[in-house]
Amino acid sequence: MIALFVVTIVCIVANAAIALADYVPAGFVLKNSAEVHVPAWAVPYLATLKLAGALGLVAGLIWLPWLGVAAGVGLILFFVGAVVAHIRARVFYNLAFPGLYLLFALASAVYMVHVAVGT
Repeated sequence: MIALFVVTIVCIVANAAIALADYVPAGFVLKNSAEVHVPAWAVPYLATLKLAGALGLVAGLIWLPWLGVAAGVGLILFFVGAVVAHIRARVFYNLAFPGLYLLFALASAVYMVHVAVGT
């Protein structure tokens, strides 16, 4: 369980960090979003979803475990969409990034379910 807790912390930090890069917006963010056919105007909205997921995980760890579960599931859905967008656009060279974030989200959701049910 310690490993899942650590991955949950990594998931929180990673999503908050990439959300900040999205808000700036960093050059690599605009390049990547253009490659997968996401318009630049949508990037801040997507950043808000990532940041909400990170904050939801924090709230789940501190206060409401089921909110953490919902945040984890939301991040899973978000990054499944990101992986699908990369595959549809045939942008495979950086598919590992949304794939890794998806794995972080999966592990976080599993950990949050464990915390929520108290086992």
